[in-house]
Amino acid sequence: SLCYKGHCEVLPGCHASASVLFAVFRQVHGIVRRSSSFNTGRIEHLYKNPQTHTEGNMKLHYGDLTDSTCLVKIINEIKPTEIYNLGAQSHVKISFDLAEYTADVDGLGTLRLLDAIKTCGLIGSVRFYQASTSELYGKVQEIPQRETTPFYPRSPYGAAKLYAYWIVINFREAYNLFAVNGILFNHESPRRGANFVTRKISRSVAKIHLGQLDCFSLGNLDSKRDWGHAKDYVEAMWLMLQQDEPEDFVIATGEVHSVREFVEKAFKHVGKTIVWEGKDEKEVGRCQETGKIHVRVDQKYYRPTEVDYLQGDSSKALKKLGWKPRVAFEELVKEMVDADIQLMKTNPNA
Repeated sequence: SLCYKGHCEVLPGCHASASVLFAVFRQVHGIVRRSSSFNTGRIEHLYKNPQTHTEGNMKLHYGDLTDSTCLVKIINEIKPTEIYNLGAQSHVKISFDLAEYTADVDGLGTLRLLDAIKTCGLIGSVRFYQASTSELYGKVQEIPQRETTPFYPRSPYGAAKLYAYWIVINFREAYNLFAVNGILFNHESPRRGANFVTRKISRSVAKIHLGQLDCFSLGNLDSKRDWGHAKDYVEAMWLMLQQDEPEDFVIATGEVHSVREFVEKAFKHVGKTIVWEGKDEKEVGRCQETGKIHVRVDQKYYRPTEVDYLQGDSSKALKKLGWKPRVAFEELVKEMVDADIQLMKTNPNA
């Protein structure tokens, strides 16, 4: 989550978002979970001195979305005017294995934040952004999905985020809190977590290109997603909190691409043409130029209930926020692959 008072609170979440909002705000405050090792690698460039983790205009506080006392303490101390709740257990597949934890962090964690705002007497001065998700649509009821499309979540993650979505609306209507849901479709960047499919592809392609890896495994190659760039989407988040009235918005590119297509574009960028052979779990992606198999399918990466197709309609955001995406799909893929090539050159074990 993030907050602003010329300030910004950052709870555990999207580090790419922290980077963009840091450029907007005078000072950024973040909440980071306690760990025996440093877990701020994706925002190290925001430190005044990255080598010593010396804080400058970014200040981090130990805390957790499962701990309401610490949330009250931190919010009362900082008294922010904008809070961006980006904190979540956000991996959909893992949410099936950590269902209770996901519900606690993603669902009740949002309630704890809202209650902390109320407890601190900041209802009238805080603007609250909730990171909702296209996974709310799950088994899609219409194409494309817009603000009025019925929800049908297909994972513990989606179900927890649905609770968060409605509790935000409840606080907005019950207490007149300026609170909004940004229903963001998949947004990616070189800072995406390594176990998310887009980053897994870009890292693996980079390693294969550098001769550090021969093959990697994926799940459903035919899942189709509406992928955009995180920096575009964070601009939309910020714009939502600058409006006169709080409203919920879908943020998306309106374009759909499959996991298979992401793989093909990533390999094409490094001069390899992937040819698909076989069917279902026996399918492989073979390099046309060398004959080597670089991609395999593994059932362990499939979800118990699959979300096959997500496509957003952000026409409301264009009309009311003046927002539209700037980074095209192919440009996003190239940026991620290039960044991982540079990373693997300096740190092959990254």
